[in-house]
Amino acid sequence: MSTYTPHSSRRGFIKKSAAAAGALFAAPQIIRAQTLGNSEKSAANSRMGIGFIGMGLISQGHLKTFSGMKELQPIAVCDVKSWQLERASKTLKDRGFNDVQATANWEDVISNREIDIVCVTTPDHWHAALAIEAMKNGKDVYVEKPMTLTIEEGKKVVEAQEKYGRILQVGSQQRSSERFRKAANLVRNGMIGEVKEIYCQLGQFPQPPEQEEIKPVPEGFNYDRWLGPTPYYEYSDNRVLGNYGRGWRCYWEYGSRKFGDWGAHHFDIIQWALDRDDTGPVEFIPKGYNGAEYHHYRYADGITVWRDRKPNPAMIRFIGTEGEVHVGRGKLASLPEDLVRHRFDDDAIQVYESNNHRQNFIDSVISRKPTICPASVGHRSGTICQLAGIAELLGEPVQWDPATEQVVGNLKATAMQDRPRRPGYELPEV
Repeated sequence: MSTYTPHSSRRGFIKKSAAAAGALFAAPQIIRAQTLGNSEKSAANSRMGIGFIGMGLISQGHLKTFSGMKELQPIAVCDVKSWQLERASKTLKDRGFNDVQATANWEDVISNREIDIVCVTTPDHWHAALAIEAMKNGKDVYVEKPMTLTIEEGKKVVEAQEKYGRILQVGSQQRSSERFRKAANLVRNGMIGEVKEIYCQLGQFPQPPEQEEIKPVPEGFNYDRWLGPTPYYEYSDNRVLGNYGRGWRCYWEYGSRKFGDWGAHHFDIIQWALDRDDTGPVEFIPKGYNGAEYHHYRYADGITVWRDRKPNPAMIRFIGTEGEVHVGRGKLASLPEDLVRHRFDDDAIQVYESNNHRQNFIDSVISRKPTICPASVGHRSGTICQLAGIAELLGEPVQWDPATEQVVGNLKATAMQDRPRRPGYELPEV
């Protein structure tokens, strides 16, 4: 294992760990259950090692579910907040895993040769670097949505997955829902005619406080590492708070606000239903521009996606020339009403079927077949979130060429396809 200390060179670690990982790229490492003290939970030679990086809110479901899978053995947990690290360790200990490594340094996880799979559930600004480093070191990756913070990061993650032949799953779990799959099949098979408009419900985040209450960094928290590649700000509780309705998700520095939150889910389903996982929209118009009542974006054929336009009876409302499909978590409805009961024959278009997002990932790790949401898909959906955010920040339309993946005719927006990174936190080379 490559050894990392807070004062060592991150670039030096990368060189050492990449060299050590050369033999790992071909396939997942299988660990004997007896060796790890888990022979009663699975047959020998059947468990793969998994490490977790980022032990905040969203990680709790992953930690419990992955640790309960017969194919997996938890090896390590990692977080820069000591209290979150302690909570994760206790969760696994309560589930019978007593020898799990707990570390504040992600390098310890990624360089660990017993680990085959890395689950990345940090805030968005750390996703790309960790996913790339893990794949370079021969690991398969489950990474939360949105896959990256910027468009250029997304291109690099796609490049890394292709170069190193790894399996990657983006946490866009709505693709593994029967309701969303049925909605996509109805749209794909033309059951509502030609789609003209789509209403997408994202909701609102509060703005960050104008005057942050600056406090000392809590003991046991490596705040500089939490900030990572983003600009340095004095510590405040709200800036680092893990909360689904506020906290760090409200800051542009660490994500794309609601575009990167619910947008990463719903825009992804829209791409899927329209069969556009390898392309994207061509124009993004922010709310308020030339009197626009709602933020919206358009595809080249004129299909328009509206944010928070009413009336919207579901999270996503597909409006076609011959009907509608309304879909959300826990809801699937249609106009005409009986359309949702349609049974497709063998000749119908059928999207990729997965009924369990995490299990789909593990099955793909074993089979080496693509997941339902690989890096290429996560990148295209994430690009929509990021371009929508750029348009909102600039307060003007952004034209996009999905073939070249470049902003058209707007130097300010082009510059925002990527973001400056603090020295010492450069994006890894692929």
